[in-house]
Amino acid sequence: MTQENITERLMAENEEFRRLRGEHRSYDQELETLKGTSPLSADQQWRISELKKLKLMAKDRMESIIRHARSGVTA
Repeated sequence: MTQENITERLMAENEEFRRLRGEHRSYDQELETLKGTSPLSADQQWRISELKKLKLMAKDRMESIIRHARSGVTA
């Protein structure tokens, strides 16, 4: 099963995966908006750092779910 097939199946069957993917996209959109701001305030710089961490955490958890799906273990 390809990565794309696994992702499609998880989007259809796994609520946590859907939520994480939505959060990841939302963080990415906010990050892109903030990056377009110049100059950045200290609060905006902090938020960019925070968004990057949140995106990474969501991506790591999605990858964990994908690994479990590949191995046949329920995530």
